[in-house]
Amino acid sequence: MTLQKPVDPVPAATMLLLRDEPEFQVLMVKRHHQIDFASGALVFPGGKPSAADEAPEWADYCRGWKTLDPTQRTLRIAAIREAFEEAGILLADHRDGSEFEDICDLESRKAVERGEREFFDIVREADVQLRLDRLSEFARWITPSFMQKRFDTHFFVVRAPERQIAACDGYETVDAEWLSPSKALKLGVSGERTIIFPTRLNLQLLAEAASADDCVARAKAREIVPVLPEVIQRDGKNILTIPANAGYGAAYEILS
Repeated sequence: MTLQKPVDPVPAATMLLLRDEPEFQVLMVKRHHQIDFASGALVFPGGKPSAADEAPEWADYCRGWKTLDPTQRTLRIAAIREAFEEAGILLADHRDGSEFEDICDLESRKAVERGEREFFDIVREADVQLRLDRLSEFARWITPSFMQKRFDTHFFVVRAPERQIAACDGYETVDAEWLSPSKALKLGVSGERTIIFPTRLNLQLLAEAASADDCVARAKAREIVPVLPEVIQRDGKNILTIPANAGYGAAYEILS
């Protein structure tokens, strides 16, 4: 019997947008039921980098460019683009240093999603700079080797712009809501929302923080361990487990 070689994971980036009013909350979006990955699930905005996210022209439209390696630049641009597309939040500043506060036009967001417009052109025309330097690494998860569709996902955390209003795109996402980590976890337990394993554990990690600033500080102080879940058998059941040093405690999920 020939064992099938695991599919190589594709890079991906996810954005955890935080706020403290009316309480410590994170922005989550509900995936469209026709999306082929985590359909219908409550997730954080995110997706795969595009070739355009690697363009050198971004250097003049990003803050923190020189402090990051090419991989981190691309991942952070992708994370900011996905938040723009899926939630209507653009993490950027004007040239004078003031925070971008405009409403993100829904048609422009959809055009970027469909590949009809480049995200770079949207940013260039607004003459703003993406705040790559404000993103802090929060976690890194790699899809289990037995899955046919695999991602190497980098999670970034940041305080959300105060005056921008989140809104779903109606295409990849059908809802956008601010939830406290504990509330999101309760919705998952009750079955009111579908929350997949990595999202659940990262919500638990978020719940350890008291505020957005506390969460960012904890992320900066924490060693980011790549998490590659594995399946083990216990008492006749398949159990999804993660490494003990991943920072999530004794975490597992029963598959069957």
